[in-house]
Amino acid sequence: MAAPSPGYSLTLRVETPASITATSELAAAVGRAGAHITALDVTESHHNHMVVDVSCNTTDVAHGEAVRDALNALDGVKVRNVSDRTFLMHLGGKLEVVPKVALRNRDDLSRAYTPGVARVCLAIAENPADARNLTVKRNTIAVVTDGSAVLGLGNIGPAAALPVMEGKAALFKQFADVDAWPVCLDTQDTDEIVSIVKALAPVYGGVNLEDIAAPRCFEIEARLREELDIPVFHDDQHGTAIVTLAALQNALLVVGKSIGSVRIVVSGVGAAGNAIIQLLQARGAKNIIACGRGGAINRDETYTDEHRVWLAQNTNPENFRGSLKEAVAGADVFIGVSAPNVLDENDIASMNDQAIVFAMANPDPEVDPEVAGRHAAVVATGRSDFPNQINNVLAFPGFFRGLLDAGVADITDSMLLAAADAIAARVGQDELNPGFIIPSVFDTQVAGDVAAAVVRASNKH
Repeated sequence: MAAPSPGYSLTLRVETPASITATSELAAAVGRAGAHITALDVTESHHNHMVVDVSCNTTDVAHGEAVRDALNALDGVKVRNVSDRTFLMHLGGKLEVVPKVALRNRDDLSRAYTPGVARVCLAIAENPADARNLTVKRNTIAVVTDGSAVLGLGNIGPAAALPVMEGKAALFKQFADVDAWPVCLDTQDTDEIVSIVKALAPVYGGVNLEDIAAPRCFEIEARLREELDIPVFHDDQHGTAIVTLAALQNALLVVGKSIGSVRIVVSGVGAAGNAIIQLLQARGAKNIIACGRGGAINRDETYTDEHRVWLAQNTNPENFRGSLKEAVAGADVFIGVSAPNVLDENDIASMNDQAIVFAMANPDPEVDPEVAGRHAAVVATGRSDFPNQINNVLAFPGFFRGLLDAGVADITDSMLLAAADAIAARVGQDELNPGFIIPSVFDTQVAGDVAAAVVRASNKH
């Protein structure tokens, strides 16, 4: 189901004989190769030849090579070089530090640094709470990872995880004006991670845990929340849960069902799956079946993982025993946070009428969304090239903006539910339809609405 994506965007510099049809022939060749042209620019023009930059989206590296070969196969055409636009965007990293104060002369320097800065240091030493107002702490968070569960890439380590954490920090700034910095730790030892983050905490107003494998992530989050006086948010858990609930609430409105009456099957019992289930229950869901690799979590099995033990005790009220495919039959809602292609068309066809399918494994969903759409009333994915993208960026920037503005350390269910409601409300009743149940990540009001909802919920708490 792979489709050309901006994630595999190329610019091919092509030398071609000069003619009135040169650019159209290049465009046609790219199209025949299955790529999507996004730009075509003549960079040089000579009497006998032209140089043209052809930008296009492809599906993967091999597809990009096929496009290059298709252009080289044209008479008199030569591809001089190929630039990967994604790698070009990452050259030198995606972040920088910019001073907020002017340093124009000795007078400025004397206040920003020595000797004037000593007075501020002594004020904080006397009253440590002043660090929130007199340093970057009030608006800065650490994006912490050990690189053990990165995107759909798995355990690739801290250095390879850094581009993702840079991107996360850029999103915090872009959407909620929160200053964030990547903290990629070269250890996967729980005690060491907790110790390091505690030691770094004086610099930050909050901690965003990211891409840490389950079940280790649960213990790290719990211990840091207990031992720090700043908020600790695990986006893979709670960010995913917030946006999933927001989308589901609107999808249920589309199909005319209520969350308390539907049968929900969740594929994936890691960090995201557990958090989604708990938040759906907090909203009133009563019939949820959680499925791992071995099928439905049920009370007849013995589990050593405390989170599976909790799921066995608190979900699957009818104690269904069977595979994921068997669980989906007759279900109203499928939520996937697991692995690609675990379901097929027959499985979706076996669901209840007016079914809802959220296939959120990325980049390849649990079921082809086009296939799912033949039988389900509402389909959503984690991808940007299909309708209804369930994307954490709708939640985490505004959620942390609210936490920082409220100056609170505790994260409560009421905050999570309020954030979900704020996101869902960005889709008006007159706009709601099967292809539009969740706002765009570029809706500029989402982060502000989420932040305000979190502040209100924190005040009630």
